[in-house]
Amino acid sequence: MTSDAPHLHPYTALTPDVVQDALGQIGLWGDGRMAALNSFENRVYQIHLETPHEGHEQVVAKFYRPERWSDEQIAEEHAFAAELVAAEIPVVPPLVVQGATLHHFGGFAFAVSPRRGGRRPELDDFEVLEWIGRFLARIHTVGASRPFVCRPALDATTFAHEPRDWLLQHDAIAPEVRTAWTEALQEALALIEAHPALLPQAPGAATEEANDGGIARIRLHGDCHPGNILWTPEGQPGAGPHFVDLDDARTGPAVQDLWMLLSGDRRQQTQQLGALIDGYEQFRPFDRRELALIEPLRTLRLIHYSAWLARRWQDPAFPVNFPWFGSRDYWQSQVDMLVEQIEEMQGAPLMV
Repeated sequence: MTSDAPHLHPYTALTPDVVQDALGQIGLWGDGRMAALNSFENRVYQIHLETPHEGHEQVVAKFYRPERWSDEQIAEEHAFAAELVAAEIPVVPPLVVQGATLHHFGGFAFAVSPRRGGRRPELDDFEVLEWIGRFLARIHTVGASRPFVCRPALDATTFAHEPRDWLLQHDAIAPEVRTAWTEALQEALALIEAHPALLPQAPGAATEEANDGGIARIRLHGDCHPGNILWTPEGQPGAGPHFVDLDDARTGPAVQDLWMLLSGDRRQQTQQLGALIDGYEQFRPFDRRELALIEPLRTLRLIHYSAWLARRWQDPAFPVNFPWFGSRDYWQSQVDMLVEQIEEMQGAPLMV
């Protein structure tokens, strides 16, 4: 994809000096050492402080992508994190600085969190998966206690209809495969919408009340892939998993927070899922009907991902890191993957 006119993305104004000044405005003074952390959606920096704040010599500052979330939606994210911490669940919450967790500077909303180390979990270790399953159940118990009011749901409207319409309206799809992609998406969408749990729901609906399909929708982490779980080895303080980045917290079925931890062939995924659910059900029942949602949810993520890349293309970080996006080959691969997902959705779901 190319742009015919020069465009300065808001993040071009987020220089190191602006980052340091933003923290200085709330009384956190960096000593000059700052490192950008891996994040495309937001801009995230690890900063060494001249004077520790509440015992933290280093903090992580997240500058939210402008115009993505409202202050009210970010406040719900922060409140959810605070509820999880109060329930003694190992998440990394934003720090309260000068009485607030959300701050503004130079046109950016930002939050500051403690720096927490850790490594990606060993997901081929069933004991690790059980451990993660136990904590996911505890997260979902808190998530089921009340609804989000402002944050969106994970459903076919927000992850398929709206992204599809945006891509078509902006001519983002390679013309040679536009018809094939549209037809494959429509076929996939019909299978997705056969599941009432993925249809729109009234905002702020009671979370534990089941929808027409009998599956409850609750507050979720929303983006629970291995990169958002940091693992501290046994024998060290705080051993086990801790969960980071609630930026994509949404309302949806519980299985959304499990399926992105699966990999490999069907046998391997079944074993991994069994370990996760074994841990999960030590704290909370798991509705086995949700297993039929795994492939529809995977398909929704596939559709949403293409629109996410296209919408972010004016951000200079995206052409550099995703140079293959937008080509005919890319869109043909999306058609092929949609066809594969149609077959998967028509097959038998994983069973444990």
